[in-house]
Amino acid sequence: MIVAYIDGGARGNPGPAGYGVRIEQEDGTLIEEFGGSIGVATNNVAEYRGLIAALEWARSQGHKALRVRSDSLLLVQQMRGFYKVKHPGLQPLHARSRLLAHEIGRVTYEHVRRESNAHADRLANTAMDDAGPT
Repeated sequence: MIVAYIDGGARGNPGPAGYGVRIEQEDGTLIEEFGGSIGVATNNVAEYRGLIAALEWARSQGHKALRVRSDSLLLVQQMRGFYKVKHPGLQPLHARSRLLAHEIGRVTYEHVRRESNAHADRLANTAMDDAGPT
């Protein structure tokens, strides 16, 4: 099983936003890392965009199992089905994430402390820098 560390953020919330994804083997060996600027958005939208990017990458590479690690408790609990997705701006992102996870097969979600997500955070910050001024 591969592991995807994901993070998203926005400076100003909403503000210039971006996400970061680090894909590793279970032993921590780097497979790939990437990020993206998404313009002006909220931090929660950016978190979901990071999740979608990780899921799309895993699907495109033919992976059938993925462990997602995120420091966003909201995202993790919504994807686990423990929290409702009330915000209308997150509902389509959540639905897309669920569909992608279903297409992959086995996707698990784990909440991690921020310091355990430093690589994805770095990538997200670089993407936010690319998104424009604060």
